[in-house]
Amino acid sequence: MSVGVLAHLFGQKPYKELAEDVASKGFNHIQLALWKAVADYDFTKPGKLNPGLAKDMAKQFAKNNVSVSVFACYLHFFEKDKDLHKENLERFKELIRYARYFGHPVVAAEVGKSEDGKFHQDDWDRLKSALEELAEEAKKWGTGIAIEPAHGHLIGTARELKLMLDKIDASNIGVVLDPGNLMTEENFHRQDEVIEEAFELLGDKIVACHAKDRYFDQDGKLAVTPAGLGEMNYELYLKLLHQYKPHCEIIMEEASPERMLASKEYIEKIREKVML
Repeated sequence: MSVGVLAHLFGQKPYKELAEDVASKGFNHIQLALWKAVADYDFTKPGKLNPGLAKDMAKQFAKNNVSVSVFACYLHFFEKDKDLHKENLERFKELIRYARYFGHPVVAAEVGKSEDGKFHQDDWDRLKSALEELAEEAKKWGTGIAIEPAHGHLIGTARELKLMLDKIDASNIGVVLDPGNLMTEENFHRQDEVIEEAFELLGDKIVACHAKDRYFDQDGKLAVTPAGLGEMNYELYLKLLHQYKPHCEIIMEEASPERMLASKEYIEKIREKVML
């Protein structure tokens, strides 16, 4: 259960500088979203990656003892615009093809939201088809992919993700679990139940986890904050993670560079306690 960090929390910058900054904070693995973290080139369209560039990027991270545990892909997978839908899938496939140069990190994503907050059966069907296509591509390249359930997305709960995984015959689709993304203003008071259900339904599929915190702000809204500054039951979360997936990599979210070490220490302290 080593603690890593979202690379883009350091800002978007040249990858050599990014690798050095990550290492300077004591992190040895990252979640890397190229178009959010790397400033050298424009990765918002597919086609820029090539073996030479991928090898050089991986070399710079390795030089600083930093590995890429997750390739992140913040894209929409049931886009109604056919051209944009195709482009989004091509961007994800490009990461699948080049993951091998970075040590075969899992390529992961949330699945997307609806503009009006409403979902329809054709959205679900389009998403299922897209995931089947991506799983087939990943199989060709020996790479794993993963989906993260997140409130507000088409797959917004652990149960919805379990339903989708049961419908897709693909052993190379895993789960990135972030209990903070499963919390809502309506269910936060029973967060233990939400966390336990997520592990019961998805525990055997988890390949990586995220760490943020949640709390009710002064206006009564459920807010997001770095790990250790909120009211989430981290002891339960990390106990179950150790039980289901010992040594699973955790990627920290939300923290500014100034807060990162404190949140990392908070997670590690609880992790040591539950591993006893």
